[in-house]
Amino acid sequence: MTSPKAGSPIASNSWLAAFRRFGARDSHRHGSSSNPASLRRELAETAARTRVSGYKPRLVLASASPRRLQLLAQVGIEPDALRPSDIDETPLEGELPRRYALRIAYDKAVAARDLIANDPAFADAFVLAADTVVAHNRRILIKPRSVDEAFASLRLLSGRAHKVYTAVQLIRPDDKVRSKVVVTRVRFKRLSAAEIDSYIASREWRDKAGGYAIQGIAAAFVRRIVGSYTNVVGLPLHEVVQMLGAEDYPIHYSWLRYSDGGSV
Repeated sequence: MTSPKAGSPIASNSWLAAFRRFGARDSHRHGSSSNPASLRRELAETAARTRVSGYKPRLVLASASPRRLQLLAQVGIEPDALRPSDIDETPLEGELPRRYALRIAYDKAVAARDLIANDPAFADAFVLAADTVVAHNRRILIKPRSVDEAFASLRLLSGRAHKVYTAVQLIRPDDKVRSKVVVTRVRFKRLSAAEIDSYIASREWRDKAGGYAIQGIAAAFVRRIVGSYTNVVGLPLHEVVQMLGAEDYPIHYSWLRYSDGGSV
């Protein structure tokens, strides 16, 4: 999570040159990355003209979720910075789960992008954001804010199938956006009153979409899953790796450590 070292090709050539031009011309501006004069825009224009051999792009995760960090680490991806944002996640009237997940993930990504737009260390980074939504039919089950809401969510899911949507938004250094929605179908067994009471008492439901964590105690509730398991946890790894790989992000670099007996 460091900026380019002095004397490195990226610091001494295109990156530093762009930073100096931006600083000399627009040091009085501190707007978002939508500002044409942002450092991020300057670096994108420079990158389009020059290619620096051996330069590893940076990645900013628009989240502080331990689950998403653990999932990324599982496939050898370590974000260079975390830029979570406090956005309004209230569903719009009549909003469907897929569109809701896309909108919230996009808002998270843009908020993180704006935070780094004029940050010399991360202005040219990829920004990755995701939002996970649990839905029964067309009804969005928000993260329970109280015990009563957690009870209601678990009672609704008991003995029924539901869908988990995760929208992934990737903003490239040139601010072009790549989007993907992954859907997984999950069926719960019928939950007894004792099981619901005990699960509520565990407090595992807190800050979880739908009021449960499939990677925890709630795994005992799942009769069947169709689709991506990591999608239900909070980040569909297959799709994220494909998205980053398509943008030439060096996904496989850390995998080489396995050949030396190390770990990712």
